[in-house]
Amino acid sequence: MTKQELIDYIFDTYSVEPDYPFPRDDVSCVFRHIDNRKWFGIAMVIPYRTLGISRKGNVDILNIKCDPIIAGSLRGKPGFCPAYHMNKDKWITVLLDGSAGQEELISLLDMSYSMTASKVRKTSKEKTNED
Repeated sequence: MTKQELIDYIFDTYSVEPDYPFPRDDVSCVFRHIDNRKWFGIAMVIPYRTLGISRKGNVDILNIKCDPIIAGSLRGKPGFCPAYHMNKDKWITVLLDGSAGQEELISLLDMSYSMTASKVRKTSKEKTNED
């Protein structure tokens, strides 16, 4: 999946457009929930070597929030690395160079979206009715 395909998928699925919050960086973009403004992903371009990959050039990446157990199991798979510049227990970096499977990427993106969504809070009346 390319960065543009990712942007299109996120817009088509969640109606979210990329946000470019970094003044001196017009490439990195953040994907946020509309209601709570929490990030569920950030796309960046970084050198492969930054990720410990002995390959020349830069790569588009996506950092997404992930269950820590799943994040640990993904780190050994092609296309996945410990999170770049994020909490490595709760985030994972996905290479957008075709080395990660598209279905798996979409599944993980959906998980990240769910994990960062606003929690539904019960009113005191709803809590009373449960008792």
